[in-house]
Amino acid sequence: MALLEANQLWHHFAPGEWALQAISFALEAGELIGLLGPSGCGKTTLLRLIAGFERPKEGTLQLDGRVISSPHRCVPPERRGIGMVFQDYALFPHLNAKDNAYFGCRKKEDQRRAQWLLEQLGIAELQRRYPHELSGGQRQRLALVRALAPGPQLLLLDEPFSNLDVEVRLRLRSELRMLLAQCGVSAVLVTHDPQEALAVCDRVAVMKNGRWDQYASPRTLVNEPATAFVARFVLQGNVIPLKRLQALPDGGAGFGLATQNPLPEREVLLRQEALAVQCDPDGLAKLVGREFLGDQWLYQFDLHGESMRLKAPLDQEIEIGSRCNLSLRAGASACFFPVSAQAPT
Repeated sequence: MALLEANQLWHHFAPGEWALQAISFALEAGELIGLLGPSGCGKTTLLRLIAGFERPKEGTLQLDGRVISSPHRCVPPERRGIGMVFQDYALFPHLNAKDNAYFGCRKKEDQRRAQWLLEQLGIAELQRRYPHELSGGQRQRLALVRALAPGPQLLLLDEPFSNLDVEVRLRLRSELRMLLAQCGVSAVLVTHDPQEALAVCDRVAVMKNGRWDQYASPRTLVNEPATAFVARFVLQGNVIPLKRLQALPDGGAGFGLATQNPLPEREVLLRQEALAVQCDPDGLAKLVGREFLGDQWLYQFDLHGESMRLKAPLDQEIEIGSRCNLSLRAGASACFFPVSAQAPT
C-alpha cells in the first residue's frame, strides 16, 4: 500500500478558476518526490492540501490507508503525522534553538530524536542562540530538526533552499537525502529549480496550469520528455517548429525529411549540445546573449525569431551582436512533439 495516495484532486479558490485539475499519484514509503513548475502552476496549493491547510473541492487524499482529505472530511494538520518545512523557516523568534527544536515533542523519545538531529546537522553547540543569531543555513537546519523531531511519516518541504546561497544549498540538499534515509521518512519537495528536483528526487511531477505534464524518474524526464513544456522547462532545450530545421544545415544528423514539403505541424527538441556555431558576417543567427560558465560559454541566438541556446568551448569566444550560422552536429538526436505522432527518421 502506498504511504500517500491522491485520487482525482480538484481545487479552486474562485469558481471556474481551477488551481488543481485531476491530480492523481501514489507516494511509496521512503520515497522523495518533487513538485516542479513555474510560479502559479499549483505546486504549493497541492502541498497545502496534503498538509491540511486546504480542503479539496473534489477527490480524496489518503495517508497510510486512511482518508485525510475529501470535500466532506478534513483531518486537522496537527493530527496527520506530517512535518512541514517552510521557505521562510517559520521559527519562533522568542524561543532559542533548543526550544524551537523541542516544540511539538510530546514524548521523551521525541526530545531524544531532536537532540540527535541537532548533532547530526552540526548545530548542537548553537542551542542557546535565538533564530536572529543564526545564519540562513543554520536556521534551515533547525527548521528540519523541528519538523522531524516528532517522528512524522511524511515531510513536506516548500522551496526550503531558495533563500540560501549556492554552497549552503548544495550541502543541505545532500544532507536532506541522508537525513530522510536515517529517519525512514518519505517527503514531498516543492521547487521551481529543475536542477534541484533532478538531483535529489526519486520521481518528479512537472506541473503546468494545475495539471501534471509528466510524472517520472529524473532519468526518464531527461531522456524521454513527454511534452514540449517539459523539454523547455526541465531541460532548457531548444523547442522549435519543425519547419525551422530548414534553416539549420544538416551536419550529418540525418534529419533530411525535415526539408519535405508540406511539413507536418510538429515541434522538435534540439538539445544545446546538438548545435554547432560558426561566425559569418552574413549568418542567419544573431548572438543576443552569453554567459560564462567557467569551463564553457552558453550562447543565446535569435534565429528567425526563435531563441536558440547552445554551449561552446572557451576558445570560441563570440561578441554579442555577431552574425553566425548554426548547424546540427553529426550524430545529433532530437525529440519530436507531440510524442504520439509518427516522427521523421
